[in-house]
Amino acid sequence: MATLTKTATKKSSTRGKTSFSKDRRRKHHHYLVSVYYADGEKFGRVYTDKDKAARFAERQRRSPVVKSARITQVS
Repeated sequence: MATLTKTATKKSSTRGKTSFSKDRRRKHHHYLVSVYYADGEKFGRVYTDKDKAARFAERQRRSPVVKSARITQVS
């Protein structure tokens, strides 16, 4: 009689993360504007237009209570 030994098969993820510019399914990108205030508060707003996000960040940077404002692409 033959004995059967089962070997553990593990699925490995063959699909890795691609950069945002390579994804053809994406119709628009999302830009998160993070505003850090002098009193320690944080505020974030998401835009789909990079120019609007940049204008909002610049407008916030002009305020005397804003410590920093940065734009990050989230998708």
